Amino acid sequence: MSKRQALSSWRKLQTLAQTKKTQHMNDLFAEDNQRFKKFSIELPSMLLDYSKNLIDSETLTALLQLAEQTQVCQWREKMFRGDKINQTEDRAVLHTALRRDHQQPLIVDGENISEHVQAQLEKMEAFVNTVREGHWLGYSGKRITDIVNIGVGGSNLGPQMVTEGLKHYSDNSVNVHYVSNVDGAQIVEILRPLDPEKVLFIVSSKTFTTTETMTNAKTAINWLTAASFDQKSVAKHFVAVTANKDNAMSFGIKAENIFDMWDWVGGRFSLWSAIGLPIALDLGFEQFKALLAGAQAMDEHFLEAPLAENMPVIMALLSVWNTTFLGAQSQAILPYDQTLHMLTAYLQQAEMESNGKSVTWHGDEVDYATVPSIWGELGINGQHAFYQYLHQSNNIVPADFIGSVASVTPVKGHHETLMANFFAQTQALMSGVNEQQVRADLKAKGRTADYIDKVAPHKVHKGNRPTNTILLNQIDPETLGGLIALYEQKIFVQGIVLQICSFDQWGVELGKGLAASIQQELENADCENQHDSSTQNLIKYYKTHKSA
Repeated sequence: MSKRQALSSWRKLQTLAQTKKTQHMNDLFAEDNQRFKKFSIELPSMLLDYSKNLIDSETLTALLQLAEQTQVCQWREKMFRGDKINQTEDRAVLHTALRRDHQQPLIVDGENISEHVQAQLEKMEAFVNTVREGHWLGYSGKRITDIVNIGVGGSNLGPQMVTEGLKHYSDNSVNVHYVSNVDGAQIVEILRPLDPEKVLFIVSSKTFTTTETMTNAKTAINWLTAASFDQKSVAKHFVAVTANKDNAMSFGIKAENIFDMWDWVGGRFSLWSAIGLPIALDLGFEQFKALLAGAQAMDEHFLEAPLAENMPVIMALLSVWNTTFLGAQSQAILPYDQTLHMLTAYLQQAEMESNGKSVTWHGDEVDYATVPSIWGELGINGQHAFYQYLHQSNNIVPADFIGSVASVTPVKGHHETLMANFFAQTQALMSGVNEQQVRADLKAKGRTADYIDKVAPHKVHKGNRPTNTILLNQIDPETLGGLIALYEQKIFVQGIVLQICSFDQWGVELGKGLAASIQQELENADCENQHDSSTQNLIKYYKTHKSA
């Protein structure tokens, strides 16, 4: 397959980028009063306004040609039908199968994936209802009141983000807690107030060998058996989500309490599977199904909408435009809804673990920027922290602003104040304020000429900072499911356009291997491996001071 830079659309975009860098969005809006209509997409429960990007009709046409020339539509079909598009691991990529209509067969390697998914959903529903209705009893015969999910990365971030996002839909039948950090401080803090007789642990690990997860799981078992004085109590207080049943059973978990994972679902895209058990336990299974339905609706939009009206496609192309062609190095995710306070952390993993790569499908070095670093915070908090940087730094940071029309917790006057800031910030980032305007304003306020000369340069905002605005009707299970799926499909399209493997994560594995080797040294005074002089001496310092 040809290099991306050889495509006519790529070369066209390179030329356009040089021109657009000299333009200002204020002029683009002044020239076209239909700009919002041209550069926005409205779905039943969601609006995307991308008019505050440094684009025009010619740029959008070239971006859509890039999508066509990189065969986004063909690759989209391959993913949905189960082709092994995870090339380096020879796997299908079928997180979308977890939320599709399971009455329709989906045959992969001779097996009907839909049947497997439906069977697990039914098992999940029965389990969730048993626990929530008080029929699952611990070793002393008491009902379960608290769920502790033990996982890391995709086995933690997705479920925790969703349960936080939808906490107002929980009936508090059970309390859900999350342990991901191998730092013992976290699990100690979580377990301290809990009653071992009433706690159910979910251990989520595809391989059931993940060091951080298994370390926490062993601590949880020790905590439980110290109270029950019976190793057999593990069977009543632990369930697993894994692809390695043998390891889970060796751990003391009954076969019937093990939920499946499949190698065609990546961890960071797995909250729709049994990895989402804590979501369903917290909200109830009907709400979990609504989450799946929202994601399915976005999948259908992604499959059916023309590229020019396709929300995930447009968002992916804008990311490529801003990063690869205009040179932005990072992107901010800025939710203006307290319920979405973990969304940025979730999207950091989803996008950066997927597309933070530097070689093509064929192993050739990539000589263009792939994806930006993702960062951000709740919008209001960010306004009083890093928005100074967004407005006046020399580094231009494109940003996604995410808000809701209706609050799930309406308090008089609060949502209007929140959304006033939401709309004002995207306008300010786009329009800015020039020195002439600053001087006129200061003069109107009666400031002296000397004061104006001194202060005016510091109050200039150049503007021209790109933003996307995503407005949800309200944060509920369906709209949140659609929002997450929107970003998942955006990430997929980015990977295709940039010709990189989005569904492996070899960069995670290197550090894990080194950590296992170093841990042996930390635990065994006689063990010493070869390292660079810095690492060698850091380990020596640690061991010396720890023994002292």
